[in-house]
Formats: sequence, structure tokens, C-alpha cells
Amino acid sequence: MATNNVKKVWASGKAVVNAWLAIPSGFSAEVIAQCGFDSVTVDMQHGVQDYLSMVQCFQAMNGHPVTPMVRVPWNEPGIIGKVLDGGAYGVICPMINTPQEAKNLVQYAKYPPKGTRSNGPIRSGMYGSAGSYQQTANDEIVLLPMMETRTAVENMESILDVEGIDGVYIGPSDLGFSYGLVPKLDRDEPEILKIYEKIVKECGKRALNPGIHCSGAEGAVRAINMGFKLVTLSNESGLMMTYAKMQVNQTRKDSGGKA
Repeated sequence: MATNNVKKVWASGKAVVNAWLAIPSGFSAEVIAQCGFDSVTVDMQHGVQDYLSMVQCFQAMNGHPVTPMVRVPWNEPGIIGKVLDGGAYGVICPMINTPQEAKNLVQYAKYPPKGTRSNGPIRSGMYGSAGSYQQTANDEIVLLPMMETRTAVENMESILDVEGIDGVYIGPSDLGFSYGLVPKLDRDEPEILKIYEKIVKECGKRALNPGIHCSGAEGAVRAINMGFKLVTLSNESGLMMTYAKMQVNQTRKDSGGKA
């Protein structure tokens, strides 16, 4: 298994710029993989992706220097083992609220003796010579439990103390939602910003890498300046819609009522 590019970027002290794929298409994955991202995450939770489309996205991205990752639909051993066997170098897992749930994630994602992942790396085995994948997978795979509820924030330090995770990933919509706020991505409420500060600080103490979902470059730059080490720029369907709307509006506006 080659060195995980995400870990390389972190080791250099920089933040990872991550893409997000909601569309079940190898072609759109291939397009996104050429845009300069460090990593590309297939979203199997809220995206329209299934296991086969995830594999197709990975195959399409294979020729490009991006790290393939997945947001799984839930913290469950079947799907976690399967996305790793399919070639994921990183797993983002939703709704991790307790240290026990974080420990379970580590168990499901790591081979013995560190975990209980079953051996059968059907696609990921192609990343190395026969048998070499298993020797490095435990160290190379990135695990990011999602911290996105009030309960998770209350358990923050004990979750971050769990051995085997590489950081956490903030879901701003759900996090705000659980505090009775409107679900949106780039948050500016003082009480939420205070939580972000604490997450960044606690991750820093433990040499962990906090990640966060952003709506675009502006929010991403703000997050990087706050100390976040992985930022996701919207998702490909959001980027497509934003740019398409902009072009349509500009055409109507600048044609002086002719369109």
C-alpha cells in the first residue's frame, strides 16, 4: 500500500483540501480528480452513492494523485470493512457520540491485533504486492469519526483519547441543529465557534487532525486559519449548481432582457 497522501500533507504541516462526491458517476469523479484536490471522498451517507458507484468512482480516480476516501452511512462493521476492501484510504464515519462508538469504529477498520476487520482486500490488495497491503493498512488508513452533536461535544476529550483515530470531522449542519440552530455549513454563532476552537485545541494537544465541511473557498480559508487540518469544499453537485446558476443569471442580466 502506497503512503497515504493525506498523511503526507499533514506531515508537511499543511491542511488537506478535500472533495466530496454525491453523484454516482465515474465520469464526474474523474473530472473532480483532476481539479487539484488532495483527497476525494465518496459520500455514501447523504450522497446518491452505493457500493458499486463508489468502486466506479475509485477506478475513475485511480490515475490521479488524489487519496480516495468514503463517508460511510453508519458505524457498522459490514460497510466499513467493505469500503476498505474496495480501496478506501480513509473512512469518515457519522454520528460518533461516545468513546465506545469511536473504539468500535477503530475495531471495525483495523486488522488484528488492533481490530477485528476481516481479511479480503479484493480491490485494495491491488495497491501493493501480494500480502503487503495487510502489513501497512492499519497505519495508512485514515479514520475520522464525525463530531456533530451536543453529546459528542460533551464527550469530546474522551472521544479524542481513543487510540487509532487520526482526528475528527465536524458536520456543521448537524452540530448546529443539535444546539437548536438552523442547519447550515459556514457557522458564525459565537457558541459554535467556541466549540470549534476547543476541538482544534484538543486535537492539537494529541497530534490529531480536525476536519470540517465547508460551503466553499471562503469558509475553507476561515477554517484553515482557525487551525483545521482538512477542509471539504461543498460537494460536486453543489459546485455544479452554484456555477451553473451564476452563468445563467449573468446571461439573463447582461443580455439586457433578451433572455
